[in-house]
Amino acid sequence: MSWLRRNLVVIAGLLTLAYLIVPNIVVTVFSFNKPAGRFNYSWQEFSTDAWTDPCGVADMCESLTLSLQLALWATIGATVLGGMIAFALVRYRFRARGTINSLIFLPMAMPEVVMAASLLTLFLNLGVELGFWTILIAHTMFCLSFVVVAVKARVMSMDPRLEEAARDLYAGPVQTFLRVTLPIAAPGIAAGAMLAFALSFDDFIITNFNSGSTVTFPMFVWGSAQRGTPVQINVIGTAMFVIAVLIVVAGQIAGNRRRRTAQR
Repeated sequence: MSWLRRNLVVIAGLLTLAYLIVPNIVVTVFSFNKPAGRFNYSWQEFSTDAWTDPCGVADMCESLTLSLQLALWATIGATVLGGMIAFALVRYRFRARGTINSLIFLPMAMPEVVMAASLLTLFLNLGVELGFWTILIAHTMFCLSFVVVAVKARVMSMDPRLEEAARDLYAGPVQTFLRVTLPIAAPGIAAGAMLAFALSFDDFIITNFNSGSTVTFPMFVWGSAQRGTPVQINVIGTAMFVIAVLIVVAGQIAGNRRRRTAQR
């Protein structure tokens, strides 16, 4: 019992990690399945057919490409705007600063279906045609809050004396920002960007309301589930999961190398 008490937190952490990883393992395993019918819900036999032809399902790769484009542009827009907002909220004092701080959290706290319906009403009242651009505007808007929170936390932990030291050494404002401020804030900016990309790529509710006839990958998966589940969906899901893990591992390795270099 004493051993269990000492390692209770570790055990709970491992169980939580297993709870998160098991669905991804199931997706990976069934990406090598050869189903007997339309639905890929029960194991039949091992096959690599789906991996050799991931675009074998009509319109799937088109919807995947569209989702990647939307996620990329929404990430760029949300990161640029969110980074500037985060720096402004931390570094400057102005009227309504507290109100803006509170409003930033609204998209995070508001149910997605309410935001989706509100955006749809706005676009219809303005006479905007639903499609790629309405989805991009919606994705950028709801990703913005997450970027602001991530970057703001990093900026608040920065030591302003480092920038003062750079200015004392005759560095200009632009040089100080590029050489000192931006490298220190980079982990928070990268975290916000990756979160924005994942949220945009994965979104269904807001996209479904504001897409018109445009079909993104999550919408394609939802539509396919009504008629059958192609194995290629599991292939794409597995590939995205592996890429995400590799990016995180590469970031950890790069961070450890920088820390070891700094300690020397």
